[in-house]
Amino acid sequence: MSKIKRERPEEVFRRYGGQLRMSEAIAHGITRYILYALKDRGVIEPVSRGIYRLRELPPLDNPDLVTVSLRFPSAVVCLISALAYHGITTQIPHEISVAVPRNSRVPSLDYPPIRVHRFSQEAYKFGIETHLLDGVPVKIYSREKTLADCFKFRNKIGMDVVLEAVKLHKTQNGFNLGELLKYARICRVEKVMQPYLEALV
Repeated sequence: MSKIKRERPEEVFRRYGGQLRMSEAIAHGITRYILYALKDRGVIEPVSRGIYRLRELPPLDNPDLVTVSLRFPSAVVCLISALAYHGITTQIPHEISVAVPRNSRVPSLDYPPIRVHRFSQEAYKFGIETHLLDGVPVKIYSREKTLADCFKFRNKIGMDVVLEAVKLHKTQNGFNLGELLKYARICRVEKVMQPYLEALV
């Protein structure tokens, strides 16, 4: 029997940051029966369907973003959810907005509620930052890319929300006009954005 299989299941969890997908647990010698027994004993708890973490770990600071990232590693947090993460909106998102490539499958989750936006390959792949939240890598668009996306989706999220975000971004971070215009070109909203940016510079 291998060393991994002789390890206590809790130790296997600890070795991988305290959190495992069911498929990962099984690959490390923890059977479904053992997982369910650990859950019944209160050693682990489900984070989302098929994902478990040690109950001894501190509570998650960003449970919704972490859950979405664990279930859908290719999804990128965008629009109002990204504005909220970056602290440049007064809106409180009631769902997690994520971007996926146009031809990829649409993620579905029981919880948290998510809103999926299909981006062109060009718009999807640029401006992604990876933030470590509760030990989990979460993909979120940069502030500048998020602002360009918000201009693109202004009819869905409201121009007042977009302009508030631009003003808050300028107040908090100053303007990197070159970055903003780069993403404006990628998102094909340069002509729409430019007058607003020039008025604020």
